[in-house]
Amino acid sequence: MKSFNTEGTCIPEENYMVDLTGRIEKIEKDYIVRGKYFTINRARQYGKTTLLHLLEKHLQKKYIVLSLSFEASDEYFTSQSHLAKGLKYDLGKRLKRAGLPESVVAAWDRSFETEFPMKELNGRITELCDTCDRKIVLMIDEVDKSSDNQVFLSFLGMLRTKYLAKRSGTDNTFLSVILAGVYDIKNLKLKLHPDEQPKYNSPWNISADFLVDMSYSTADISGMLTEYEADHRTGMDVAGIAQLLYDYTSGYPYLVSALCQIMDEQLPGEAGFETLTDAWTRQGVVEAEHQLRKRIPVPALFDDLTKNLQAYPTLKNMMSSILFSGARYPFNMGVEEIQLGVQFGFLKEKDGVVAISNRIFETAMYDTFIAEMVINGDSTETYWVSMRIYNQFIVNGQIQMDLIMRRFYDHFQEIYADSDEKFLEEQGRRLFLLYLKPIINGSGNYYVEARTRDMKRTDVIVDYHGTQHIIGMKIYHGNEYNKRGEAQLFDYLTYYKKDVGYLLSFNFNKKKKTGVSEIHYNGKRIMEVVV
Repeated sequence: MKSFNTEGTCIPEENYMVDLTGRIEKIEKDYIVRGKYFTINRARQYGKTTLLHLLEKHLQKKYIVLSLSFEASDEYFTSQSHLAKGLKYDLGKRLKRAGLPESVVAAWDRSFETEFPMKELNGRITELCDTCDRKIVLMIDEVDKSSDNQVFLSFLGMLRTKYLAKRSGTDNTFLSVILAGVYDIKNLKLKLHPDEQPKYNSPWNISADFLVDMSYSTADISGMLTEYEADHRTGMDVAGIAQLLYDYTSGYPYLVSALCQIMDEQLPGEAGFETLTDAWTRQGVVEAEHQLRKRIPVPALFDDLTKNLQAYPTLKNMMSSILFSGARYPFNMGVEEIQLGVQFGFLKEKDGVVAISNRIFETAMYDTFIAEMVINGDSTETYWVSMRIYNQFIVNGQIQMDLIMRRFYDHFQEIYADSDEKFLEEQGRRLFLLYLKPIINGSGNYYVEARTRDMKRTDVIVDYHGTQHIIGMKIYHGNEYNKRGEAQLFDYLTYYKKDVGYLLSFNFNKKKKTGVSEIHYNGKRIMEVVV
């Protein structure tokens, strides 16, 4: 029986997975057949290794494919001599596995005879390509493990020189070279010695841009779930679950597979999810997302997120401003922080501005930032006030959102009523999330609806034991804008099929009228809190 896999390479015969046939065929047609050299640089656990494995199997029908990984090969990069010998050894093993004649393998395996093994390796590649009756494709995974090393640049330089010489008819070399890793090798940030300034220096400027989308679409996910459903007959709404998985993950391969794996293997038998049928529901997806983020030990992807935020404080500040203040930064890959955020998989471009790449990462970052604020004592009276009384807000297993909004109004008026405009612009929404967090922590989820988040408006969706609550937060900019905000929230309630919503308005008008009121329209109710 097949299973979902989140550890290493996915095997179609063993694992439920997205059909990558179309992508494989496109890579062959657009890159391999045309003799392109290119880099597949995507975030961690984005399916690179699985794609390379399937691409290798596909290309072996027509080409000799030599696949390597630089994982755990640090000793190769201590010198050019070690690298040349290491590559000769590894590629020799691949040549034997490819079933080439013994004479070809023996010619490749003979010892280097000079003091310049890299030059001899260069010549061996030419001999090999001249001898073989099929063209050769070289694939190297985890190529950026030693990419900050001058020896690595020498290796890239050799491949580049041979590529250019082949095009001019003066040498023979690999038909195509594929390098896979997280970082963009074409814009490699290199620091050769501690006393040198960082610089961008990579000879890999011959590579073609890799434009194949490796994220999963809703159609991709539906295809995978259809195969699963044929085996298990859960009765799930395949299209609906696929769309919900996409909504949470934006098609990030690991996240899609991880949620499916939890629903398949962990949820059945838990309270509220006694059977597979119970697990493969909307609430099952929500609970799987909650369990994934709370998993111990922390999944490597989330551990990387935290470590990279600590390593790049400017990137961290930018993401905090996006999340809490709705800041809109122009998307430009020439900016180092944006480039890093994209390479790590945390950021993406949306409508010309920088956006967090998916809902799961957003929530994980909110949790991280809020935890840091509490630990550091930043406005934590709001958090601890809520923590002391959070039991008031849960009745018969359901959250009492009306009461939460009223109590937050009381707290805000007591502590922050006289705060200036700058404070409210920067801290207002942050304070509400600080107040909300201890109430739903452990039993519910929340996320910010990215479609409505900007400097003026943010909509928070709280999901508690299967019931959703929509809370609009906005900066007051006059009555006309306020009316538009109310109308938008009513429309949003219709979209979510809800009759009750909440509006939290931060009003800077010196003559403002604060308080709690209700607005009714077409059978729907909005509780509006103005502070």
